[in-house]
Amino acid sequence: MKKMNTNPISGMQELLPEAQATFNKLKNKIGEVYHRHGYLNIETPIIDRCDILLAKAGGDTEKQIYKVFKTAETADEADQALRFDHTVPLARYVVQHENDLTFPFKVSQIGRNFRGERAQKGRFREFYQCDVDVIGRGNLPIYYDADVIATLLDAFSRFELNTPVLARISNRKILSGLIAEFNLENKSEDIYSIIDHAEKVPLEKTKSGFEEIGLGSERVTMMLDFMEVRGGREEVVGKLSSMGVQNEMFLAGIREIDTVMGILEAEGYSNAIVADMKIVRGLDYYTGTVFEFNLPEYSQVGSVCGGGRYENLAGYFTDQTLPGVGGSIGLTRLFYVLNEYGLVKNQNAQPVDVAVVPITENELAYATEVANEVRKGGESAMVVALDKKLGDKMAYAAKVAKKCIVIGENEVESCSYRVKEFR
Repeated sequence: MKKMNTNPISGMQELLPEAQATFNKLKNKIGEVYHRHGYLNIETPIIDRCDILLAKAGGDTEKQIYKVFKTAETADEADQALRFDHTVPLARYVVQHENDLTFPFKVSQIGRNFRGERAQKGRFREFYQCDVDVIGRGNLPIYYDADVIATLLDAFSRFELNTPVLARISNRKILSGLIAEFNLENKSEDIYSIIDHAEKVPLEKTKSGFEEIGLGSERVTMMLDFMEVRGGREEVVGKLSSMGVQNEMFLAGIREIDTVMGILEAEGYSNAIVADMKIVRGLDYYTGTVFEFNLPEYSQVGSVCGGGRYENLAGYFTDQTLPGVGGSIGLTRLFYVLNEYGLVKNQNAQPVDVAVVPITENELAYATEVANEVRKGGESAMVVALDKKLGDKMAYAAKVAKKCIVIGENEVESCSYRVKEFR
C-alpha cells in the first residue's frame, strides 16, 4: 500500500502540544485585554460571498482568495470564498445589524483567515488575526484612534517578551495634503507605494523611484526629507509645521497625530510610541491615523501589528456613514517570529489534573467512578486503561498528568483512594 503524504499543506500551521499551549496562552491573553478595554467579541462567518469579500479589495486579492466549491444544495447561491481578513466582513456585519448595535461599537474578532498567496518563511496561508475596531455612526471622535493603539500596546505588554515593542504612528492626511500642495495627485499612488517600500530597499532605489515617476530634483529632496521626519510628538509636530505647507488636509493630519500621541503620552505610553512619516500602510482604505508595531531590536522581522482609521469602508454596502478605526495582531506570524528568535518561553502542554490508574481490568469500573468524582470536584481526570504492567501505566500517567490515583483491590473494597503528586 502506497503511503500518503501526511505533511500539512504548505502555509498551514500545525503545532505540537507544548507549542500549541503557548499559542493558546497568547491568544487568550489578547482576548482578555480586548475585553478589559471594553471591546465586545463577535465572530463573522469564515465563508462569505465573493462580491462582499472583494467589495473593497485591490491588487491581487481576487487571485489570492480561496473559493468554495458549490454543492447541489448551494448551486443557486452566489460565488463564495473563505474570508481573507476581518475588516470587510465586519463592515458587512455592522450594516446588517446596524439597528441592533450601540454606537460607537467597540468590537473584537479573533479567528482564522485565509489567503492563497505564496507560502514563505513566517508567512502563512491560514493564519489567526486578533482584531479590535471601533465603528461610529455619522462620526467617530479621534480619541478612539488612540484607544485602539493603547489596547494593542497593552496586549503586547502581557506577552512577557524579552524585547521592547514600538508603535510607529503617522496620519495619511499629512502625506495626502503634501501631495495636494504640490499638485502631485496624479502620482499619489506611486508615491505611497515608494514610501511604503522604502525600508526594504536601499536609499538610492527610493530616490530613483521618485525620479522615474517624474518628480524633479527639488520634489525628490522634499519627499526624502519628509520620509525622515521621526520622533516624539512635539519634535515631529514642530518639523511638519515648519515645512510651510498650507494645505488644510496636511494641517488637519498634524492636528490629529498631535492629539492621538498626546492621549497616549497621558496614558503613560511615551516610551512605546514614535511619530514616523515612513508609515503609510499599503491598504487603500486608510484615511487618517495609521500605525505599525515593530520590535526595534529585531528590525529584520518587520511589522508585527498594524492598522488605522477608515472613514467609509462600509460605503459599498450602505449610504450610511460608518467611520471606523481598527488594528490587528497577526498572531500566527507573530508566534512564528517569537519562537524563531527565542523571544517567548514555551509553555508546558497543560497536563490533566489527575490520572486514575486501575491495576487490572477488575478495577476499571471503580476507577471510572473515581474519575467522575474528580471531575465533579472541578478537576480534569482521565482513566489509564492500558493493557500493560503497572510500571508502564505509571510512566504514561507521569507524562500526561499532575497527580495520580492508583486503584487496586483494597481501594475497591474500601471505596477509598489516595492521591499522589507527580509535579
